[in-house]
Amino acid sequence: MKKVGIIGGAGFIGSYITKRFLEKGFEVKVSTTNISIENKYEHLMRLNYTDHLHISELNVENKNQLQEFVKDCDIIIHGGTPFQLDVKNPQTELFDPTIKGTENFLEVINNTPSIEKAVFIASVAAWNTNFPLPADGKNNHDTYSENDTPFISEESHPYAQAKFIANQTVNTFIKTHPNLEFEITSVSPVAVFGKSLSKREDSVSTGLQYLIKNKLAPNPFVQMLFDTNAELAIVNVKDVAEGVYKAATISGLHNKNYLLSSETYSISDVSLMLNNQNPENSAKIIYKNKMAEHDLGLPFQSVQKTLNEYSN
Repeated sequence: MKKVGIIGGAGFIGSYITKRFLEKGFEVKVSTTNISIENKYEHLMRLNYTDHLHISELNVENKNQLQEFVKDCDIIIHGGTPFQLDVKNPQTELFDPTIKGTENFLEVINNTPSIEKAVFIASVAAWNTNFPLPADGKNNHDTYSENDTPFISEESHPYAQAKFIANQTVNTFIKTHPNLEFEITSVSPVAVFGKSLSKREDSVSTGLQYLIKNKLAPNPFVQMLFDTNAELAIVNVKDVAEGVYKAATISGLHNKNYLLSSETYSISDVSLMLNNQNPENSAKIIYKNKMAEHDLGLPFQSVQKTLNEYSN
């Protein structure tokens, strides 16, 4: 039985990834930042095959803990970077754990002989830190694919900047280590929506769906979404989990970074669908998903189905 380590495996996306690997017969090790806070991971204990599930405490900025976590894993998935919209200190809350955590992770797995595959859960911000607004030089109708030049702006949200820099850190590592004994593959999902497996109230993804559904704007970022009626590219959390599983178990994907995206709708239409009403406009394809469909064999569920899952 192969073992997979999932950093962030109890989060919104991570929980579905954990579920998928358990269903596929893996021994699964999941990290949590504080093992004494059981409500962060207790929902995983209701999954099937939990006799193959192990929970470990991990701070990605602590190299010794990282080494202990990955030492006997065949596959390692890094989805443990913080996702925050309300930020008081970007350096300590976002940049340090995201970038330093990525640097530590790369150093540790490079010295772990058992590792066969590493998968990074990056972000659409790896391609455009202005998301969901267009990158400079593009308009609302222009599309994005893996062939586009990545765009970063210092005016973008600190979370997006941190994810962009972390992705560049991975790219630089791959270029400077041409003879790695393992593969590194990344996935870059757009806005990840759907129904949570847990009842936690600190998930930004589920919280954002609640705010859009009820037209609430507690911070400038969400207010901007309403003010501009932003075009939001969305992907189902289950499709992201399947994409991560496929990226981890299909060989020959080294140095690939896949955009994971379904359709794009305006915020007003997203709000309608979250309230079980039909959208007023047709879906657009802004962030292309053809490479993921081809290489990972992924079908992407419609946004309307995704938002209905959340609402119901």
